[in-house]
Amino acid sequence: MLAMEPTTKVVLGSIAFGIFWVLAVFPAVPFLPIGRTAGSLLGAMLMVLLRVLSADEAYASIDLPILGLLFGTMVVSVYLERADMFKYLGKLLSWKSQGGKDLLCRICLVSAVASALFTNDTCCVVLTEFILKIARQNNLPPKPFLLALASSANIGSAATPIGNPQNLVIAVQSKISFGDFLFGILPAMLIGIIINAGILLCYFWGDLSGDKYHYKEVDISPQPEVVEEEDVTGHRFSPATMSHHPCSSSGSLMDCISTTCILANEQEDIDHRPVYGGHDESKEGTGLVKRNVKSSSRLVNCTNEASFHHIPDEEATMERWQRLLWNGCVYAVTLGMLIALCAGLNMSWSAITAALALIVLDFKDAGPCLEKVSYGLLLFFCGMFVTVDGFNKTGVPSAFWDFMEPYSQINTFSGMLILAFVILFLSNVASNVPTVLLLGAQVAASAAQISPAEETRAWLLLAWVSTVAGNLSLLGSAANLIVCEQARRSVHYGYNLSFLSHLIFGLPSTVIITIIGLFFIRTN
Repeated sequence: MLAMEPTTKVVLGSIAFGIFWVLAVFPAVPFLPIGRTAGSLLGAMLMVLLRVLSADEAYASIDLPILGLLFGTMVVSVYLERADMFKYLGKLLSWKSQGGKDLLCRICLVSAVASALFTNDTCCVVLTEFILKIARQNNLPPKPFLLALASSANIGSAATPIGNPQNLVIAVQSKISFGDFLFGILPAMLIGIIINAGILLCYFWGDLSGDKYHYKEVDISPQPEVVEEEDVTGHRFSPATMSHHPCSSSGSLMDCISTTCILANEQEDIDHRPVYGGHDESKEGTGLVKRNVKSSSRLVNCTNEASFHHIPDEEATMERWQRLLWNGCVYAVTLGMLIALCAGLNMSWSAITAALALIVLDFKDAGPCLEKVSYGLLLFFCGMFVTVDGFNKTGVPSAFWDFMEPYSQINTFSGMLILAFVILFLSNVASNVPTVLLLGAQVAASAAQISPAEETRAWLLLAWVSTVAGNLSLLGSAANLIVCEQARRSVHYGYNLSFLSHLIFGLPSTVIITIIGLFFIRTN
């Protein structure tokens, strides 16, 4: 328990934290639209410049195990996407589907499990387009399925330390093993998913069983980049999107030959294009036509030549087996990482080891895959660690907890309920990761005075409530924003999920699931 610092330090530290909070919650605020990452670094810098923290204290406040675990899981997610894991999950959603209600329940289950293993943001960014496509193919309204994806991803991510960043912080600070964390929250997560699916069915029963939904016709055009990292990532996992070269391992030899021919013809046309000025333009125009015809004939000949270079059946079979072998290696390494985590090995180094194993097995330059890691997110965490530690040293969070502690004893139902609503409120006002950093140690220390089991329960309750709190509003979770932006920017299946439509579902759903889940959090 910290005493209040001198008034000057309290005021300066509160100002620095206030600037960080504004930029974290409103990254495009008009008077300083520098984004969340720069905002967190600005808050950290102010804490040092205003002498709330010394430089050494600022460096010491950065939690390297959390950064290592975050980095490792992001790299593994990139390779899982390359291995078509999320494509298979998308196919699973529509396999022998029995209608809209069946599809809704599948989305709730699949997104929850995928988020627990591969993070909620990654799950949302890769499944949104699949869900929009399936809904359109079956003439079903997209809104219930988008809400199911975002809300279930948040609930499912509460079950494991690698499901979302606030759980990473809790697992590292509490030293709760992966297995104890999983089995402590898993019952609450499963009950939460069932309740969430039931609420969605009650809300949209008529839409899922009534008249077919009528889609507006849209022009088909190339798909742009769907999610801008700075728009939606904030302090959660960055979407792991992969781009593929036309001649990548996933492409066919014919595609590579055709692409090479086209590029060669374009280069030859550039080398022989006419120079205007001092010449008869009509002749030059004729020359251009001839050259274009000649170029087209070269392209046809090149394509025809390629068509005769069929891949022998043996080579095609070998290529398929190589692809299956690579996918199998990725899945095996990921499974090995999960086993290591469940066995109680160091979480950070288990994730980093799995990431490096995949890089070595890939046996080529890892630059393109490592570029998909959100280094801005890692920097955001560095700045946030320093800023929150500085604010803690002012004594303001301790004073707040001293006031709330008598009413928030975890060994009584009323105290547990009050604590849950405090976490729920702060998670939506200050965001969930800062809330965990500000309150985690103090809530756990208070519970430890009762018993070690209550201390573990306090950490798990903090993980459960701060994660489910993201479902309350559209702005409560980056996963919500990812689904919203993905759907809005989709050229083929575009849909606008509004703040109000999300709130009408999110508010009652969050309150009901949070309260009921408290009864199912288990400790040894």
